[in-house]
Amino acid sequence: MKRRIPLRKRLLVRLLIASVLIAVCSVAATAWLAVETTTRALREEQGQDLADDMRILAELSGYAATHPDWKGVGATVRSLAATMGRRIALTTADRTLIADSARKGTSLPLGAAATVDPLHTDTYTETGAQLTGIDPRAVGPYRLTAKERARLDALAGKMQTCYRRYGVAAKVEQSPSGRPMIVNSDGSEVSGFVPEECGYYGLLNPTATEEKALGALTDGARTCLQQHGLDPGTPLYLMLSPTGRAPAGRYTIAKFAKAGDPKAMETAQTCTDDALRAQLDPYVAPVAELYLGGDDTTPPRFDMSPANKAKIVGAAGLVLAVTLAVTAVVATRLVRPLRALTEAAQQPPDRHVRVPVTTRDETGILAEAFNDLTERRARLEAQRKAMVSDIAHELRSPLTNIRGWLEVTRDGVVDADSALLGSLHEEALVLQRIIDDLQDLAAADAGTLRLHREPVRADELLDQVAAAHRVAADAAGVTVRTEQDGSPWLDADPVRMRQALGNLVSNALRHTPADGSVTLAARRDGDEVVFTVTDTGTGIAPEDLPHVFDRFWRAEKSRSRRTGGSGLGLPIVRHLVAAHGGTAVAACEPGAGAVFTLRLPGAPAPKS
Repeated sequence: MKRRIPLRKRLLVRLLIASVLIAVCSVAATAWLAVETTTRALREEQGQDLADDMRILAELSGYAATHPDWKGVGATVRSLAATMGRRIALTTADRTLIADSARKGTSLPLGAAATVDPLHTDTYTETGAQLTGIDPRAVGPYRLTAKERARLDALAGKMQTCYRRYGVAAKVEQSPSGRPMIVNSDGSEVSGFVPEECGYYGLLNPTATEEKALGALTDGARTCLQQHGLDPGTPLYLMLSPTGRAPAGRYTIAKFAKAGDPKAMETAQTCTDDALRAQLDPYVAPVAELYLGGDDTTPPRFDMSPANKAKIVGAAGLVLAVTLAVTAVVATRLVRPLRALTEAAQQPPDRHVRVPVTTRDETGILAEAFNDLTERRARLEAQRKAMVSDIAHELRSPLTNIRGWLEVTRDGVVDADSALLGSLHEEALVLQRIIDDLQDLAAADAGTLRLHREPVRADELLDQVAAAHRVAADAAGVTVRTEQDGSPWLDADPVRMRQALGNLVSNALRHTPADGSVTLAARRDGDEVVFTVTDTGTGIAPEDLPHVFDRFWRAEKSRSRRTGGSGLGLPIVRHLVAAHGGTAVAACEPGAGAVFTLRLPGAPAPKS
């Protein structure tokens, strides 16, 4: 019976306890660090995330405003992702990927963070804001040529020098189109008295490039303006605001709107805005969706302070020390009996070393199983030696007889008459029977015993076996009877089943005195067919019953091969029945004969 291990002694429970101790330490340290650092880090992170997101959007909007497509945006996306520590992905409106800083195959976040559209969103004029309108970096045909920029830069330089002579700390800023502007050192509009000799207004005159672009803009807006009675008649012109980072608009429409009519002003503004977007559309990249998220390829989002780093290192060191101590204690107690088992297993096989069982846990059960295995190995070794001795003895006797008779016949001492030849033939048959039995056992051990199954009636098997042994039974003065309860069928090899039942009958005949009887019976018991072979012989002692199916075993060691058989018949019976999926058992009472019972799977009667 399998011994139950106490719950507290089970290896699994002990490992769980050790894991819980480690987990408790880890959780406590993590909670302490979280209270100390997480809240502050998250607050910093929220502000940093917003600023980073706006910067990413502004950079990509600038790229879209200055490029007609997204072909080369991959390098910009990867550079921004590495700098910001964010995953950045650009897709078309139908989520077709344009560029992605994450590894190929990484799924996109559920929703887009923003839309990149420089013709409808301005992320340049005010840092950190998303203004409605056109991004000033989308200049398209308004970009000045190098010659025009050089002329205007020279004029702006002269104006700056002139302003400084009058105590005005002016500086020159470049607009996205390349046009210079004069502003104060803080970027505000130049105020106060500015002499006319500095020529400020000369810087505002449109260049040839701008006049051409404004003419095309006027043509594009004319249809809409005419429909509302606002046809300018002349090209629109630039209106600059030196207080801003860029021109407030590339055109002015105020004089074309009716005085004091805000609705007319709004209509004119809408017409020119739509015309400008159509004019700039070939020069900017298509609208794209921006996705932001985390990615394991990006660097950490924030750096922890030295104090927090010291806390983490200290807590981690403490947890590691506790883990090592607990693990060392548990591992030592677990490994010690395993080492004893290893040392015992490495001993020479003939020593059959046992190990002491000192615990009641899984390791103790393993030690007991190892000792049981050692006991079985010792018994098998003894059985092997006994079997070799028995085989040699069984073969020696008939071979000695054959050799002796052949030698005396060769020397002329005895004539080779029919009686001598019959005796030699009988000894040869004994040898053949022993060899056949050994072959059957070897095939059964190797799993190569062949069975030719077919539907077989149990009562027919009994009649055939009884008829085959009728002559031997009559010679021994023993009566052989058969009994059947119905006509059970089984799916079996009839030759092998006759061999198994025949071995049992032969064994019963040898142990049944004259005037005794041997009874063969068959009956159905549920899904099984039960065969019994009962004799009225001397029976088998209880201490011998466990060994009756052992090879070369005899209840009386002094009995010879002729009176006690070869000792292989019953082992063959057990293997043949096992090959059919059945069992073989023996039972008896001393002085009342023996009963051998075979149980095999039954089968339905075949359809006629």
